[in-house]
Amino acid sequence: MFDRLLGLFSVDMGIDLGTCNTLVAVRGQGIVLNEPSVVAVWKGTNRVVRNGEAVGWMAKEMLGKTPGTITAIRPLKDGVISDFEITEAMLGYFIRKVTGKNKLVRPRVVISIPSGITAVEKQAVFGSAERAGARRTYLIEEPIAAAIGAGLPFAEPTASMIVDIGGGTTEVAIMSLGDIAVCESVRVAGDDMDEAIINHMKKTYNLMIGEQSAERIKIDIGSAAPVGEEKTMEVRGRDMISGLPRKTVVSSEEIRESLLEPVGAITEAVTRTLERADPELAADLVDNGITMAGGGSLLRGLDVVLSNATGLPVKIADDPLTCVARGTAIYLEHLEEWKITLENDLDV
Repeated sequence: MFDRLLGLFSVDMGIDLGTCNTLVAVRGQGIVLNEPSVVAVWKGTNRVVRNGEAVGWMAKEMLGKTPGTITAIRPLKDGVISDFEITEAMLGYFIRKVTGKNKLVRPRVVISIPSGITAVEKQAVFGSAERAGARRTYLIEEPIAAAIGAGLPFAEPTASMIVDIGGGTTEVAIMSLGDIAVCESVRVAGDDMDEAIINHMKKTYNLMIGEQSAERIKIDIGSAAPVGEEKTMEVRGRDMISGLPRKTVVSSEEIRESLLEPVGAITEAVTRTLERADPELAADLVDNGITMAGGGSLLRGLDVVLSNATGLPVKIADDPLTCVARGTAIYLEHLEEWKITLENDLDV
């Protein structure tokens, strides 16, 4: 009762704590923050640059461009925390930015987590959130949050299938009656696509490019299947032989070939999950199909590849980048009702 009373005065929030980006949604307001999961610190320390303000967009602009005294860090790897102190500093910054002057009552926070993480990794998320300023922390598995955000009937007695492709992990799940029936979490996602493009540029052109350049190539001309007209793009980087700056032109066809391995790994995860589904759930999916969410789902032609591999209809959720964050916010609105059904996952 006391916690519900405090909830009337606190800015409760849902957080999609992603490898690449962190999104924050506030109950009744929607998405209020969307920034990269990057922090700039003084080298050899955990002190955040510029009086603790070099987080998010400011820090991302520093990636690959920092002097020897500063390091830009992404404190999450493959969807889980790899640097606890930096994650705590980042969460604290985002929570302060959202709550503003309302510091008297600390917020309740719902954080999405990959379905495949360990109990130790869950505890790390709890600890980081509470030290960052959360009054009470709840964890929700990413596939469930994505399904809620995408508007799937996950609580109904019918199968709903979600493929959530983030930066560090791909979550594949079949849900029914408000819980996960079958799921698989693979640590292959958007970052691996970027890495594949970087390796292609090294092997084919002896050209070293950075993560941000690889991401731009993926967004501008990347694809998983031939869709629309083929494109070309001018790419700049450092020549691996001479060490001097150089540019070259790449085509969408060769980028598509470089992405075959990560796209293949995601496709295999989807087919494995379907093979493990109960016959009645599989039967529902013939009509209900597969819904894709997350930034990786925006790779052109990926829906076509999955549809060809499974024989099922595949659609991309509305605004797939924010599905998980929106799902955490909707969960907040039904916190008292839904937390009982998921208490084993959300117990604090």
